[in-house]
Amino acid sequence: MLNVIFYCATVLIWGSTWLAIKFQLGTIAPVVSICWRFGLASLLLLGFCLLRRLPLRFSAQDQLFIALQGISLFALNYLCFYLAELQITSGLAAVVFSTIVVMNIVNGRIFLSTPLEWRVLLGGGFGLCGLGLLFWPELVAVHFSGAVVSGLLLSIAATYLASLGNILSARNQRAGLPVIQTNAWGMSYGTLCMLAVALASGAPLQIDTSPAYLLSLAYLAIFGSVIAFGCYLSLIGRIGAGRAAYSTLLFPLVALLLSTIWEGYRWTPAAIGGVLLIAGGNWLALLKKPLAVPVGNTQRS
Repeated sequence: MLNVIFYCATVLIWGSTWLAIKFQLGTIAPVVSICWRFGLASLLLLGFCLLRRLPLRFSAQDQLFIALQGISLFALNYLCFYLAELQITSGLAAVVFSTIVVMNIVNGRIFLSTPLEWRVLLGGGFGLCGLGLLFWPELVAVHFSGAVVSGLLLSIAATYLASLGNILSARNQRAGLPVIQTNAWGMSYGTLCMLAVALASGAPLQIDTSPAYLLSLAYLAIFGSVIAFGCYLSLIGRIGAGRAAYSTLLFPLVALLLSTIWEGYRWTPAAIGGVLLIAGGNWLALLKKPLAVPVGNTQRS
């Protein structure tokens, strides 16, 4: 039951953050907005840890892996996606990001020696096809100019960085590191990374004081970062990085449902077919007993 709660919370929150992100774009440089978002989230988590007297001291080796998780998952992958979406559509970026399902399975096999889950791979294939149908109008309208290719490469890099962050989180949980404290430190490291990038690029460290910007920032920090990442990374430790990553295929579906309400999105037969494929792939990927290829005496996370 707890897995279902974590899964649904992750999908619903991250599927709705696109509304908040729209209010972050405009006057403030993306790298600075990311810095404010994870800076606020890290302060909230560190404050919670201090209030609950949760241990925050870890070995130098553990801190290194936490820093790598934070920089890849809470900093560089976001920066790459922000830059990518300046050159490609959000639909195309969503399709590229959906490949994290396969990346997590492959990276888990390479770095953690986890078994290959064929049902997750097959379910991910269904989901990827379904997502392609959902965003088919955007995909067929793509003209592969230099800017689009650059955007695609940035999206691939961002997805791979996110996947590495997922695998690092799985490694940290295997090593007995708690999710809340690793997220608190990881988001702090991510914030420092983005601060360094902002200073190096000359981006002004300013903040938009309009209610829309501040409210969206609060939503992204509290719900999109503290709660959603806590649920998602806990899910990785409980059901594995490959199966947890399937939730990413459902984010655009939630976004389109919200768009139907707020922006008058019109459903087409292709989009409905895409939803059915994603739902079928989701069922296949999340079966309790996936078919796995045994790898010696390897234990699963």
